[in-house]
Amino acid sequence: MRLNRILLPTVLVVFAMVAQVSVLARLHLPGAVPDLLLLTVLGLAISYGHVAGCLIGFFAGLLADLAPPADHAVGRYALVLCVIGYVAGLFKPDSGRLRTAAGPMLVVIGAAIGTTVLYAGVGSLVGDTAGAHVGLAKLVFTATVYDLLLAPFVVPLVMALARRFDHDPLSEDAAGGYGGGGRSRMRTGIAPQRAGLFGRGGRMVRINSMARGARR
Repeated sequence: MRLNRILLPTVLVVFAMVAQVSVLARLHLPGAVPDLLLLTVLGLAISYGHVAGCLIGFFAGLLADLAPPADHAVGRYALVLCVIGYVAGLFKPDSGRLRTAAGPMLVVIGAAIGTTVLYAGVGSLVGDTAGAHVGLAKLVFTATVYDLLLAPFVVPLVMALARRFDHDPLSEDAAGGYGGGGRSRMRTGIAPQRAGLFGRGGRMVRINSMARGARR
């Protein structure tokens, strides 16, 4: 990963984590809590791809595991966001730009459901059933609704920032090769043809002049 693909996700993840703990977690909404950290990981994963999404998801989840007032086993949310970031990165558009907003919204729905189910599943494996009293169905429903309401304000902004700061020298060289470099190669390819035409034209002029001299 290049430097700008490390600094920008780091800043966004830390900001999302601080806002998650200091603001969203204190709203005391029924059911789940709006997951700003998840939406940030989704926006970065869709922008950068599955490998970067996996890495960003892991470190974002690990930060959530270590940040107070975390009350679950370390690595639990890191594993969940690692998987979610990888899967979300598979939906990165080939052109780098989304044509419609339907794709990211479907990714948000799947991620909200998958994150809640995976988190509860990993918790049951390690004996953590703190959220069992709420009910898995209620947690899935409220998490999906909250994340869908928050997603239009977070995911497009994160993706726009990722595109803005993602200057790829290799892509620029490739663009130059198809642009300026390609035109220069076309010029060099055309120039010999023109030279050859002029050369043949010059010989034709000399031959014609010799033929006229012979007639005289």
